[in-house]
Amino acid sequence: MTEDYLARIGYLIRDARRHRGWTQSQLAEVLSTSQSAVNRIEKGHQNLTLDMVARIGAALDSEIVTFGTGPTHLRVTGPTTLSGSIDVKSSKNAGVALLCASLLNQGRTTLRKVARIEEVNRLLEVLESLGVRTRWLNDSNDLEIVPPAQLDLAGIDAEAARRTRSIIMFLGPLLHREPRFDLPYAGGCDLGTRTVEPHLTALRPFGLEVKTSDGRYQAQVVPEVSPQRPIVLTERGDTVTENALMAAALHPGVTVIRNASSNYMVQDLCFYLDLLGVRIDGIGTTTLTVHGVEAIDVDVDYAPSEDPIEAMSLLAAAIVTESEITIRRVPIEFLEIELALLEEMGFRYHRSEEYVADNGRTRLVDLVTLPSTLHSPIDKIHPMPFPGLNIDNLPFFAVIAATADGQTLLHDWVYENRAIYLTELTKLGATVQLLDPHRVRIEGPTHWSGTEVVCPPALRPAVVILLAMLAAKGTSVLRSVYVINRGYEDLAARLNQLGASIETFRDL
Repeated sequence: MTEDYLARIGYLIRDARRHRGWTQSQLAEVLSTSQSAVNRIEKGHQNLTLDMVARIGAALDSEIVTFGTGPTHLRVTGPTTLSGSIDVKSSKNAGVALLCASLLNQGRTTLRKVARIEEVNRLLEVLESLGVRTRWLNDSNDLEIVPPAQLDLAGIDAEAARRTRSIIMFLGPLLHREPRFDLPYAGGCDLGTRTVEPHLTALRPFGLEVKTSDGRYQAQVVPEVSPQRPIVLTERGDTVTENALMAAALHPGVTVIRNASSNYMVQDLCFYLDLLGVRIDGIGTTTLTVHGVEAIDVDVDYAPSEDPIEAMSLLAAAIVTESEITIRRVPIEFLEIELALLEEMGFRYHRSEEYVADNGRTRLVDLVTLPSTLHSPIDKIHPMPFPGLNIDNLPFFAVIAATADGQTLLHDWVYENRAIYLTELTKLGATVQLLDPHRVRIEGPTHWSGTEVVCPPALRPAVVILLAMLAAKGTSVLRSVYVINRGYEDLAARLNQLGASIETFRDL
């Protein structure tokens, strides 16, 4: 019995270590022990004191291996039929980009209806440690951000910074404010090795040089260096494009960015920069021309648009539970490919006339989902840069494909780990075969059955497991759901408003 207990703890420690992207040797160094001792711990061959477990939990920033109040879990009773209406909340990814971009402005920034999620909370902790004043204004989640005259970069909250991958987007705005600065390594979802090199390639034309050592990015800005020709991004990444945009915003001159992402969060950032007085030509295309300014000191009020990934989450919830619900305020421009693919699979829905989001730019619709009998698509499902199928929406097609009749191939060519997490659906009755780290084959339809699953350490696959539990017969438990709270605000409570039966609890 003791051996089983130690093996379970070892398994959780191993997953938490991998989530941080650490080797056994790196964890051993932090714990002042040997790599072989960490190996024994992860295999369940080492007795552990409460003090050691607490130290491991603190080192790995993991709710899974902590004591005290303990991690949050969800208990789901199914199967569920949803009904009613729900509004899509504002974009998580746009919100974090705008928080980083607020460092460009010496004036007050007010952001409307900001997603109140753990990722935002971590960034606010970092901003406040730099001397930025932040204040939630009301129950509508309006947020006020007022920067200091001088940032206290030496006082940065390193622990909060390490818990969010978004800290990498501080490079773009900070290179104009300090000749030298350090940032902790970025954290976030465990999606495989994500190099920072594309960011550095995009920012070198502005004089930024970065060395990495001792768990920090050590940045130095070479004066009098500025882009002499168009910046060509080596990957059409969202955060890379955002970093380049923020660097260009305070470069007094014209900067051309080619192979830029035209995704939803990039467009929101462009609309915000426009309010700051930075003109950007080509918004929505892969070539952005930025007319930068020497200084920005204006009071602005901006409302980021709604989140297309949350909208897709709600669509998947309706499909897997065969429910009729109304999803309001859907940013249709960023879901048209997904909806077209779902239509090919047999999905039926009604769609309202378009109207404009509070930012005055993004097109919204209301969708009414209808219970539908789905079949597998003719071709494989794979993501592409916008306007293709969004990489963050791909995991939802795993649970959708599991409800459809036939065989579906999902190819996640971007991340080398995320497809692996989708195999967790097999614990709930799905037939999911991992072909390689990037591809899974799914065969449906599935007769879902309840079980207990430890939450995968990646946001979208974690939500996919929760959605499958809504359709599963009996009681399911999803353990340690911090990763879901990183990207969704009150998701369980909002699903309960549609008729789900999800209980939040902690271990005693």
